[in-house]
Amino acid sequence: MFQRCRTDKRSKLYPCEKPRCGHPWTVRYREPGGQTGRQREVSFPMKTQARQFAARVEHLKNQGLFLDPKRGAVTVRAYATDWLERRLVGESTHRNYDSFLRLHLLPQLGRKTLAGVERADIDRFVAAVSTKLSASTVHDRMTLVRNLFQTAVDERRIPHSPVDGAKLPRVGSGAVDEDAIPTREEVDLIARHIEPYYRLSVYLQAGAGLRVSEALAFATQCRRSGALRVREQVSRTAHRADCPERFGPLKHRTPGAYRDVPLAAFLGQEIDAHLRRWGATPVGCRNVLFARRGAAAGTMPTVTTYGPDFRRAVRAAGLLGRDRAPQYTPHTLRHFFASTALAHGVPVHEVSRWLGHTSIKTTVDIYGHLVPVAWERCRQALEQALGPVPVGFSSR
Repeated sequence: MFQRCRTDKRSKLYPCEKPRCGHPWTVRYREPGGQTGRQREVSFPMKTQARQFAARVEHLKNQGLFLDPKRGAVTVRAYATDWLERRLVGESTHRNYDSFLRLHLLPQLGRKTLAGVERADIDRFVAAVSTKLSASTVHDRMTLVRNLFQTAVDERRIPHSPVDGAKLPRVGSGAVDEDAIPTREEVDLIARHIEPYYRLSVYLQAGAGLRVSEALAFATQCRRSGALRVREQVSRTAHRADCPERFGPLKHRTPGAYRDVPLAAFLGQEIDAHLRRWGATPVGCRNVLFARRGAAAGTMPTVTTYGPDFRRAVRAAGLLGRDRAPQYTPHTLRHFFASTALAHGVPVHEVSRWLGHTSIKTTVDIYGHLVPVAWERCRQALEQALGPVPVGFSSR
């Protein structure tokens, strides 16, 4: 640790004879490796800062935890941009990550260096985004932030992640409200009032549990004997003429992955009726049932473009909430499928697989309370096991 103004004859400040000149203090050190280790220098405006840095470097070298300070000097903005480019994620996930970084993380932490982000910064960030996003979304997006900083740790840019131990808002159970599930009659009403071209899409969601993006990607190749094979979903930009890829892999799945869903007879009849009236449109290697027509020919409907049609149908059917807003969304049709299957004794692990959930826990958390038959089975089982033994009955 030294001052160039007193020791380096090449310095413009040499020689300096003032006892407290205020000139920078420099720490010279070697990276681990003895004499072969790379020599580095770092300057500080105050002697105490230089002394603390020198002590920290020696401590980390002795513990085998030394990190090059310059590797942690990159800004969060620069590192996050590079980190996202290296992620192997789907188009939709990449878009969601990019949006969260641009709108939330980078405006608050982007100018800080990786090494300069502290736990208090993360706590303030969580508090800020919790006022704008739901608790479940905050948990999901903080997984992104946690992975970002953990990668920086793995790459030896920072010694530890400031996200470790950060407290997140409490998340509700996620259980679906029974009032948010349409009845059979209401499903039929929506199908009757939606644009005829999209009638089948209502039953693909309510009768097979498809996500709206999966229903809109439905093709003749999806049909199997007694089943539907779901392979793709429409991309978010499939309605645009310049969209490079109109179809993508299923949610949380890799390209080529698929799931099979039971095909009820009524749904097969709806598919046949749609094909008789509208036919199928070749798009790439598939013959889709919901390709857009007219001026938009060659493109596909998306979750965004389908939404207004669905809301108009719900309004026309008179299915409005207390605030006069549409009572149901496309996703509530999946709730109908799941709740109906569970209420009729279909095992929850089968329903989970048909819905395309990555974990059975998700299915149980959302729909587990909608299995009334299980209550009666439980009462009967416990009565038989622990209830009064009939007179003259022996368990031997």
